[in-house]
Amino acid sequence: MEVNDLGSQVHSGGLLENIFHLSENHTTVKRECLAGLTTFMAMAYILFVNPSILGASGMDKGAVFTATALSAILGCFLMGFLANYPIAIAPGLGDNAFFTYSVVLAMGIPWQKAMAGVFVASVLFTIISFLKIREIIIDAIPQDLKYAMAAGIGLFIAFIGLQGGGLVVANKSSLVGIGSFTVPTTWLTIFGIFFIGILMAKRVPGSIFYGLIATTVLGLVTGLIKMPTHFISMAPSLKPTFAVGITNLSVMTSPQMWAVVLIFFLVAFFDTAGTLIGLAQQAGIMKNGKMPRIGRALMADSLSMLGGSILGTTPTAAYVESSAGIAIGGKTGLTAVVTGILFILSMVFSPFLTVVTSNVTAPALIIVGVLMVSALKEIEWDKFEVALPAFLVALGMPLTYNISYGIAFGFLTYPLLMVAAGRRKEVNVIMWLMLVVFIVLLYVLNILPK
Repeated sequence: MEVNDLGSQVHSGGLLENIFHLSENHTTVKRECLAGLTTFMAMAYILFVNPSILGASGMDKGAVFTATALSAILGCFLMGFLANYPIAIAPGLGDNAFFTYSVVLAMGIPWQKAMAGVFVASVLFTIISFLKIREIIIDAIPQDLKYAMAAGIGLFIAFIGLQGGGLVVANKSSLVGIGSFTVPTTWLTIFGIFFIGILMAKRVPGSIFYGLIATTVLGLVTGLIKMPTHFISMAPSLKPTFAVGITNLSVMTSPQMWAVVLIFFLVAFFDTAGTLIGLAQQAGIMKNGKMPRIGRALMADSLSMLGGSILGTTPTAAYVESSAGIAIGGKTGLTAVVTGILFILSMVFSPFLTVVTSNVTAPALIIVGVLMVSALKEIEWDKFEVALPAFLVALGMPLTYNISYGIAFGFLTYPLLMVAAGRRKEVNVIMWLMLVVFIVLLYVLNILPK
């Protein structure tokens, strides 16, 4: 059935149609719900990974689980209703690792005081979103670098999938190496890749979702995935982490804490900017190189980050796993809202989520990576002043395991090469300012020599 035929199924006067403009975006309630479910399945791991990482800092794991779910619900609803984008939001992986291992354990700052830094960074984030400073910066990024960001996120998410599926593993001599095919669960990933790949080649709608289901069923049947002993579990109390950052604001007189705030602020800024651009490119949302309603999307992101800091979790971010739902056909905020609703259900049915293992989601992430790297074809590869920065952005994201670093490589080289090529007038002031900002960021992160 064609998209237009599906679109006709949506009643023009319906509530969902009026809110999300489904027909205008050539989609349906069924397709958006399927996309939301796919996105949720691809990112549900954060409900267990975030408490594990933040728990190492001394935070109460139960409270962090609840804060993770609530901040994801808030972020998804804001993105869906405010910006009408199929992009889910939840606590970001990079930020929680930095919080625990760099700030709390390495710098010796108690988690309660570190949460104050997260709260202050969130307030600043919200202020610059309200002033539309973030919007101005994102619009100023050259189109070729935006294509590179989309492709880089595709490579990054595929690398995550290959790693989670056991196909790529750490190797002391060469950093990475091929995984062992004697590990039974690795074959779940291989099955999923071929299952989804065949359906994609046959152009079957919902291929990725069907692949997730088929891989899960195979895992349960073969015993490679254990069936939960129970399915209902009430969410733990939020009390141990709620508003802890606000009650510890007195520590912000320390210069060390402001360095922490700066890092949280800059990393969150560029992680989200890169992800939003990449996902918008994939979803076909970009118009003339710009994102419509980007101000609303950025405000949704900022408010969810602020809400998460109050609830008791590290900064939220737009999730690259949203690309799985977009690949299914998600085009509107209904996808994000459905994802948020599933996070509500997860607070009660969390034991059931254990069947969605990394081997189940890995094939979806790898296939989505294939779809996203197609943005590389749009880059002007015959112009080296554009090709090198774009290449560094795309390759830098997976190789540094960080979206911000990949963007940094491009922003540090693009202005200089454009000047060398005699195209100085094409470099706007924002790009020069960002060059300085990234130098400061890399210095603060101890990547540049002091």
